[in-house]
Amino acid sequence: MSSLFGGSSSAAPSSSEEMKTAIMKQLQAEAAMTNARALIGKLNEHCFERCIPTPGDTLSSKEESCLSTCMEKYISTWNTVSRTYIARVSKESKRLGGQDSAAMASMATGGSGLL
Repeated sequence: MSSLFGGSSSAAPSSSEEMKTAIMKQLQAEAAMTNARALIGKLNEHCFERCIPTPGDTLSSKEESCLSTCMEKYISTWNTVSRTYIARVSKESKRLGGQDSAAMASMATGGSGLL
């Protein structure tokens, strides 16, 4: 990838199509990072509040187990929703005859799933 957005690669895109591909890859990476941050924030918000009623210096085994279960369920649900969203947008895009919409949906979710 080029140094379009601060990357360290020395090869610059030589065509409009290569430039578009480089930009799409950069946008996908940024969307994936945004989604990862959102997921971590939601995990902290929901699982911490549910599993650790009184924060202290250490976690009890019950709190650790609760956090682990909560996080696994939340991530699984997140991935299911992401895959379903991508499939739906892709289906609608094909119905409307455009491929750029499917690419945008993939960017919005950071690819085919978060984790």
